[in-house]
This record gives sequence, structure tokens and C-alpha cells, in this order.
Amino acid sequence: MSFSDLFGTGEHLRNLGHFASIVNLAAADGPINDREEAQLKRFAMKLDIQEDEYTKVLKNPNAFPIHPNNSMEGRLERLYDLFRIIYSDHDIDEEEVELLRKYAIGMGFSPQVSEGIIKRSMEIFSGMSFDDYRYLLYKNK
Repeated sequence: MSFSDLFGTGEHLRNLGHFASIVNLAAADGPINDREEAQLKRFAMKLDIQEDEYTKVLKNPNAFPIHPNNSMEGRLERLYDLFRIIYSDHDIDEEEVELLRKYAIGMGFSPQVSEGIIKRSMEIFSGMSFDDYRYLLYKNK
């Protein structure tokens, strides 16, 4: 067994932390519903989360720290993923917005930048592609 098998790669640990963030957001408004669970399974596949890891994260998502992405593009994509899980039930509540603020700061956005991105994202987000999301986020108001 190699060292990386014991502790995982940096990218995989970032993916686990990101997935745990998504699980926290899905559960923020009560029990995870069927649409949210389907979305979580898609994210688990996308992020290469194994079944045993999936179960551990669902049991205790707070046990997995956020590992910020180094690039702005990577942070935006992770924030986009969080909005996708929130809007899987076509609604966002204040608790989810508060968690988004915390995660955006945890991912490396300043409080002022995170407020602007979250506000703008809430205005434009409706399940669009990441490229459309990024374009609209930076489009002049």
C-alpha cells in the first residue's frame, strides 16, 4: 500500500471537502429529498467519491474540511456546484444563503467578493451550464 493510498491525493481530499460542503447545503433546509439525493449521487460520480466515502460524508459532512482551489476558475466552478445542489429543489432559503457565505469565504473569496458573487448568482442562476453561469456572473449589470 502506497502513502497516497493511505491518505489520498490532494485533489481527492479537496473533492471530499467539496462534496461534504454540498451535502451540508443539501441538508440545510431539512432532510435530503429525492431530487437532492439524485444530485448528490451525480456529484459523487463527478468528484470520484467512492461508495464508502459517500456514506461517511452523509453521516458526518462536518468531519471533512474545505480545501480551497488555487484558481479563480476552480473556485467559481465549486461555487457553481453548490448553487446547483441548492437549486435542485428550485428554492433557496436564508440558512442555505448563510452556508454559502461561509463556504465562499472558506474557498478563498473575501467577504465582500463573496457577497457580490452570491447576490449576482442568486439573480441569474437557474440550472444553466457553467460557461453560461460564468458569462452572466461577470456580464456588466
